[in-house]
Parts: sequence; C-alpha cells; structure tokens
Amino acid sequence: MTDQKGDPRHLETLDRDLDRFSNLEMATSYVGRPLVGPGISLIFVVLAGLAAALFFGQTNNSMVVIVAACFGAYMALNIGANDVANNMGPAVGANALSMGGAIAIAAVFESAGALIAGGDVVSTIAKGIIEPESMGTAEVFIWAMMAALLSAALWVNLATWVGAPVSTTHSVVGGVMGAGIAAAGFTAVNWPTMSAIAASWVISPVLGGVIAALFLALIKSRIIYQDDKIAAARKWVPVLVGIMAGTFASYLALKGLKKIIKIDLPTALLIGAAIGALVWMIMIPIIRKQSQGLENRNKSLKVLFGIPLVVSAALLSFAHGANDVANAVGPLAAIVQASQSGNFTEAVSIPLWVMVIGAFGISFGLFIFGPKLIKMVGSQITKLNPMRAYCVALSAAITVIVASWLGLPVSSTHIAVGGVFGVGFFREWDAERRIRKARIAMPDRPVYGVEERRRRKLVRRSHFMTIIAAWVITVPAAATLSAVIFFLITSAMGTV
Repeated sequence: MTDQKGDPRHLETLDRDLDRFSNLEMATSYVGRPLVGPGISLIFVVLAGLAAALFFGQTNNSMVVIVAACFGAYMALNIGANDVANNMGPAVGANALSMGGAIAIAAVFESAGALIAGGDVVSTIAKGIIEPESMGTAEVFIWAMMAALLSAALWVNLATWVGAPVSTTHSVVGGVMGAGIAAAGFTAVNWPTMSAIAASWVISPVLGGVIAALFLALIKSRIIYQDDKIAAARKWVPVLVGIMAGTFASYLALKGLKKIIKIDLPTALLIGAAIGALVWMIMIPIIRKQSQGLENRNKSLKVLFGIPLVVSAALLSFAHGANDVANAVGPLAAIVQASQSGNFTEAVSIPLWVMVIGAFGISFGLFIFGPKLIKMVGSQITKLNPMRAYCVALSAAITVIVASWLGLPVSSTHIAVGGVFGVGFFREWDAERRIRKARIAMPDRPVYGVEERRRRKLVRRSHFMTIIAAWVITVPAAATLSAVIFFLITSAMGTV
C-alpha cells in the first residue's frame, strides 16, 4: 500500500472536506439558532404537563388538567415575552441597565412577586366577565376556560411576533368573554364590567402619558433649563427620588403585597408619605456627593437618575409578578378546582404547583423572547434617557394608585407604553415651542437645522399606530379566537 498522507492531491481533498464540514456546521448553527427558543419553550411546556400529572394524580380528569397545564405554561411564556418589557424597556432604553442585567433582575423579581405575593384569590371566571352559573355544567366550564387560555396565549404570541406590546389582562378577558358567549350566549356577559374595561383602553394610556409628561416638564423647567444645572439637581433630584420611593411604597402596599397583608388606600398613602420623606432626607447628602465634579451639562444629570431607575424597574417587576401571574394560571387554577370537585361557581385559590408554572414560565419567556419587546418599548418608540425613563416608571405607579382611588380598571401595559408616548409627544411639543421662540427672537436666522435634528428624536408614528391598533382589537380578536376554539373543542369532545 502507498502512503498518501504526503500527496498534495490528498491534502487538497482533505482541505475541501474540512471546508465542507465547516460550512455545514455554520449552516446548521444558522438554521438551528432560531429553533433554540421554541425548543426550550416546548421542553418547559412538557415539564409543566408532567408536573400536573405528578401533583394532580390519576383521575378521570387528569388528562384535561395536564393539557390545561400545558396551555397555562404557554400563556406564561407569552406574558414574559410581551408584558415584562413594559417594566424593563425604559431602563434599558435609557442605558441604565444592560439587556442581560434587565432580564436577570426581571426574572428574579417577577418570580419573587408571583411566589411571595401573587395569586391571593382569583374570580372563577376572570374578574366577573360572565356569570359562572350560565355555563350549566362543570364540563362546559372547563372547555370554556381551556379555550380562553389558549386563545389569549395565541393572541399575545402573535402580538409579540408583530412587535406590539398588548395587555395580557385584556387578552384573558377577551378569551373568557368569547368562550362565555359561545357557551351561553350574549346574555351571559357582564356588559357593565366590559364597558369599564373598554373605557380603560383610553383612560390607562392617557393618564399614564399625562403624568409622565408633567414630570418631564417639571424636570426640564427646574433642572435642565437652569443656568446651574448641578445646583438645581442637588435641590430637586432628592425630592424626585423621594416622590418615587413614596409612590412605589404605596403601590406595593396596594398591589404587590395583597396576599401577605391587606392594606387600604389611606393607609398605603400614609406609608408612602413616610417612606418618601425618609428617602428624601437620605438622598440629600448622597446626591451632593454624587454631583461633585460633574460638568454643568445635561449629560452629567444622567448619572443621578441611574440607580433610582434600576430600583423602580425591579419594584415594577415584583408588583407585575404578584398581579399578572393570575392571567396565566387563573383559568388553569379554575380548571383544576372544577376537575377535582366539580365546583365552578365559587372563588378559586391557586395551588402552589400552578403558581410555580406561572412564575417560571414568565421568567423563561422573558429570557428567551423578551429582548424584542424590550427594545421596542425602550428605544424604538422614542429616544429615552434616564430622566425620561424615570418619568415613565413613576407615571406607571402613580396611575395605578389614582385608578385604585377612582375604582377604574386599568392595564399596566397601556399605562407604561402610554407613559413612553406621553414623554415623546411632550418632547415634540417642547421642541416646536422652542423653535417658535427662536423664530420670534431671531427672525432672520434659519432654524431648519435645529428642526430636522429634533424631528429624528420624536415619536415614531408607524409604531404608534401599530400599537394602538393592537390595543383596540385585543379583546374582540381574543374573543373571536376563543369562541372558535371552544366550538372546535366541544365538537371534538361531543359536548352539547
């Protein structure tokens, strides 16, 4: 036999084979990368089904609960992918947090909120949308909840793919309404409640936007437009951080700790006022020290808002996990109770294993799919810096408190994105106002260059219209999809 290792032709063939292998490896990596997220999601959904089989046990309805657990896990993944962006987007867009840091903080605080303070008791059929008695039997109720859960998850998944942050609460509400209508007719729906929810489509973003714009106007007039910005910041930043601390203390007392302790609105406001005053006094020497050596320009002010912004994002995530985990597991918990006892007309307590599915699903969904919507909220609607992002975060907490005082149902998604819109449109108005003043003061000097620079930083109208359209059609789209799924399930199962 002849040794061909030194043959140039053999070496050339070997190089070609290695090149082919390298190209194949690159192609496999390129094709496989988009499948990693769905693959991990599928594994999580399967594990949720196995957990349901383990904890629920072997009964006549065990398969139903296993399928429902898979749907609940799918919904939780979509909540993490879509809803959590509202809390983290402003901080990431303002460069106060990296994407990795935001995802890590959100995953920890979302899970903590869900497991520590989440799922006190949920209504049998999400927030009184329809009358439970109208369902007739437990079997029909279970199929309706299955349809509502799956339709809400599919709609949020579609919205995430399009790049529109939508309300997961409204998605579940639409799903429950559509399944209820399909099962028992239009008379089963609590139309006054639905009217209040429809009103929140306008109330939530407008209130959030107005509050965010007012705080931005305060920051601009009292700090940014002052001759000595650093001196103004030493006076006003402790006040603003104190307001944020007090607001978030009241917000968490009202919304984030319901399971641990019941606190009414006046008590929550007193707690907030006390903590706000304490933080204000603590921040005075801290801000004085932080501001030493800073140049008298706007860029220097960003340093002073960084830490409060990170803390606010973490607290918003905790409260979100405590409140919105029920969107994923509320219908699942109702199915578990109806399957165990046949009771579907009373309030539902969420079992721990069901809550764990919701908490972990939100974290996984955020980690795998969250960056897309975080970028959208944080940087693609309008340009954010720490001061603007601070206004958005603070408006979210204040709006929820005001809505609780007025008894209005609001969406955290609509509030947060409305705050981003409010900040952007205020900047647009402020830029136009300054251009008009410049034209009056110096009529012979062209200001078109200033106008063009400003225009590049305004609200992107295409994103604005896409998001508004998604908000408006969320309930009817989820309801229609839910009704179709309900009819398909009942036809397949032979339920009348």
